Amino acid sequence: MNKQEITDLIVERLVTNKEHLTRTFPSDNPHIKTKYFVLDDLLPAEFVMEIFKNFPQESQYFFRDTFRERKYTFAKLNELENPITDVVTDALQSLEVIREISEITQLSSLEGDPSLYAGGLSRMDQTHFLNPHIDNSHDGERERYRRLNLLFYVTPDIDEKDGGNFELWDDRVTTLFKIPSKFNRLVVMETTKSSWHSVDPVISDIQRCCLSNYYFSNESPTSNDYYHVTSFIGRPGQTFQRTYGRVDNFLRQFIASKLGISRGHNRLRHRD
Repeated sequence: MNKQEITDLIVERLVTNKEHLTRTFPSDNPHIKTKYFVLDDLLPAEFVMEIFKNFPQESQYFFRDTFRERKYTFAKLNELENPITDVVTDALQSLEVIREISEITQLSSLEGDPSLYAGGLSRMDQTHFLNPHIDNSHDGERERYRRLNLLFYVTPDIDEKDGGNFELWDDRVTTLFKIPSKFNRLVVMETTKSSWHSVDPVISDIQRCCLSNYYFSNESPTSNDYYHVTSFIGRPGQTFQRTYGRVDNFLRQFIASKLGISRGHNRLRHRD
């Protein structure tokens, strides 16, 4: 399928489920304030299987392994031999899809990010994890505010018991709400200064694969100017990670604010 065909299928699923998604986007969980919606069966299953089969080889990823996270990431989709992940990503960033998601979320002036700053493909194997964090507030140029996080899961036969589940947290990161990373599932999450989220450890011999996209806008979610780096802390009970994380966040915030720089530009997708 080409980009327009994929775009049309995604738009059709969004339109068909618009009433339900609009109603559920404001969280009804008394502890979790982050807004989100979940849309299953986004694309034909056999096509999603092809996406999964054409994720990069292990040697092509950038491996992150710190107290914050352990996972493989890859954003240079245009360099892959099979363009399927590149085309699906372009469809998710198409004006038609952005327009429908904007109507569902009631967020205006949304824009995609073809460079995939902090987005792209991720793979998490056994023992991999992503600790609670809030995303960087801006795009790579620090000009637009990050507003929505789109997560499309493509691992077949994955189950909640395998781990690798997406998690949303309350403001104090003490109470969580779990969303299994189900095959062919799209999760759209609002990103704010308190939208803490994570991925629980993968405990099975699987490859938990995800396509990540972000939408941005020039408007601040709070109507006030602010900037913060991606900020991590530990899970409840991880005393060292929670303390060290706060120190680490402060230092990285201080350096980024003073120098006015954003990291990771050498790993972006480049478009002509």
